[in-house]
Amino acid sequence: MMEKNMLKYTAVLTLLVLGTLLAMHFLPGISLGGRSMRQVDMLSDVRPFPEPDEEDTLVLPPPLVVKPAFVDTCRKGMTCIEDYSDSTERGMSAFYRALDEVEARPVRIAYFGDSFIEGDILTADLREMLQKRYGGCGTGYVDITSKVYGYRPTVRHAFSGWEEHSVLDSVPFDSRNLGIAGRYFMPRPGAYVELRGQKSYASRLDTCRRAELFFQNKSKRAETVLSIRVNGGEPIRRTASPSDDLQSVIVEAPIGSIRCTVEQADSAVFYGLAMDDVCGIAVDNFSLRGASGLSIRNIPLKNLSDFNRLRPYDLIVVQYGLNVATERGRNYDAYAAGMKAAIAHLKEAFPSASILVVSVGDRDYKDEQGELRTMPGIRNLVRYQQHIAAESAVAFWNLFEAMGGNGSMAGMVEAKPSLANRDYTHINFRGGKHLAGLLYDVLVYGKEQYDRRRAYEGE
Repeated sequence: MMEKNMLKYTAVLTLLVLGTLLAMHFLPGISLGGRSMRQVDMLSDVRPFPEPDEEDTLVLPPPLVVKPAFVDTCRKGMTCIEDYSDSTERGMSAFYRALDEVEARPVRIAYFGDSFIEGDILTADLREMLQKRYGGCGTGYVDITSKVYGYRPTVRHAFSGWEEHSVLDSVPFDSRNLGIAGRYFMPRPGAYVELRGQKSYASRLDTCRRAELFFQNKSKRAETVLSIRVNGGEPIRRTASPSDDLQSVIVEAPIGSIRCTVEQADSAVFYGLAMDDVCGIAVDNFSLRGASGLSIRNIPLKNLSDFNRLRPYDLIVVQYGLNVATERGRNYDAYAAGMKAAIAHLKEAFPSASILVVSVGDRDYKDEQGELRTMPGIRNLVRYQQHIAAESAVAFWNLFEAMGGNGSMAGMVEAKPSLANRDYTHINFRGGKHLAGLLYDVLVYGKEQYDRRRAYEGE
């Protein structure tokens, strides 16, 4: 008996399923819980991307405040820094003046951000570029422990015996202990941290000339006792008396590796270990995954001021937004008020530092038709961030525009080799190097323009 041929039935079923899926594209939009469901479209990958409708997506705040009378020219093709500083000069001037002293002292940059710069992405290359031009070495400040130590390429980081607390913890912690990075660390007996220079990713990282450990001895009576080994040599014993202030232990020598072990600590709180030069550029990465920037307000003013006393900064970069923007975000008034308070907090704690607000970069999403496009809330947030800088009388750099504007993140993802991850949100190290180059160029160009202005005004 011959078997019945079922291929034609399979073909018919396949055509029916395909036809049904194609027809579903014409169904009206469906919303659940206030969220629009993505429209079915079997041909989404071959349709051209539509141009975003600016009028539909942008709700602009009132016009920006007037800039200072002297406005630097901007080279064609470059997105320059906009300086909204007033008579307090909290824009870029203090940093540009500090660069004149870079051969005699460290010129430090604190770069605050979220997961966009996690693992030293972007800041690693910015550090190398600036150090090649102005001098300096070392990876800068590193937290006592890190969740991303395994893929940070700029330092070999080892640690054990620590209890970590963060400003974003969901469990109780003592906010009075928070340090500049929004974290603090409590040692258990024998706790240690070790940093080792390396040269596989960038130059000027294999050795440094100065290492500094930051901590506070909160004990009423007992000393904190530390054992420090440089380059695997004999241990150096250091003690610290109880104090209400931030303290540090400094070692100056040709340093390839440094290991700090806590031999005795009663109620001591530790923060980080820095590897630097005695002059040149230092760039400290203060990334905090999931942060919006508002948590800066929760770091006690005294703690920040103590860091300013021991490790003063000439430029503070503030870059947030990935955890704030939404697909249809139109009104960020509450966030703007919180960020202006955070910047005021930084200005009070670091009274001599320039402050630069860097906008959120491009972030893409798939709309109801399954088409990739810039998240509308991004453009609104960038404009708000520009206002935050203007109303705070600090500087602003439009990273979104520098990246290329609408759809630029998709372009970075699809580049060969790729410059960003498939989440269409985060850059990779190649992308970080690209964006670091853009920021480096505008910083150097801004310095040149500042010097020309000073020369002109001095005539």
